[in-house]
Amino acid sequence: MEVKGLRSNKKVQKEKLINAISIRTNIILLVLLTVFAAICVLPLILVIMVSFSSEQSIFIKGYSFFPEEFSLEAYRFFLKLGDQIIRSYGITLFVTLVGTLFSLMITTMLSSVLSRPDYRYGKILTMMLLFTMLFNGGMVPSYMVNTQLLGLRDSVWALIFPMSLNAFYVIVLRTFFKGIPLEIIEASRMDGAGEFRTFLQIVLPLSKPGVATIGLFTVIAYWNDWFLGMLYIFDTKKYPIQTLLQSMQNSLEALSQSSVNALEYAEMAKNAPTDSGRMALTVLVVIPVMLAYPFFQKYFVKGLTVGGVKG
Repeated sequence: MEVKGLRSNKKVQKEKLINAISIRTNIILLVLLTVFAAICVLPLILVIMVSFSSEQSIFIKGYSFFPEEFSLEAYRFFLKLGDQIIRSYGITLFVTLVGTLFSLMITTMLSSVLSRPDYRYGKILTMMLLFTMLFNGGMVPSYMVNTQLLGLRDSVWALIFPMSLNAFYVIVLRTFFKGIPLEIIEASRMDGAGEFRTFLQIVLPLSKPGVATIGLFTVIAYWNDWFLGMLYIFDTKKYPIQTLLQSMQNSLEALSQSSVNALEYAEMAKNAPTDSGRMALTVLVVIPVMLAYPFFQKYFVKGLTVGGVKG
């Protein structure tokens, strides 16, 4: 018995040695990961620091991690819009929350059905989804359907429905749902649960990592979208924050429609920041997403590394 125990211990130690990383390799990997992290983080730090720099210092010294002259003029410039900024943030928040929930609802239900091997039309519908990833009708038919058929012009729902279903996300979740053993679903049926109850109480809890990952991607897509606002929204009071900031960056026409009077507009146009203003716009857009990411991080990592059920 002792001989067998010694042999097993030696075998375990040998496997550990085979799978172990040497100190030298560990240091090299640590340095490489540190450099990679710095490459990812330093541009964001530069953007933040430039947004707090004055236009004159940027013109003389260029972009710098250490501002020559600290200034909040870029943020004061955008805060002068007041109600318009708050309204646009509210619209974007509504579109992001409602759009993400609606998108996850239809994406998870469709993916769950397509993942079932006993569904007769699963392969046909999957091929149709794959076909839409390769070919689509284009912008003009989509615009005609959304404006003339659905009547979504100048409506906040025009910012939600066109992005509510993504074929790629359906395929990803379909693969994720296939990792759930069919025996669990059949056991739920035998216990008297219907399809919808099985989906809510069995399938979704086992698929939190995958659903959270797709949810994070959807949140980022809705939050960062400005094109749909430029395409379907003509009333500047209904602009989401991305569209508003994009229009402000390209021209000061949006300011003339939201300013109290012409003198105020002329003064704002005269003192409008350019380089620091662009960086301030980036900070205003990125910070909310950065604050939301930690809530998804745990499920995001799991969703990229594991399946729905561990065998």
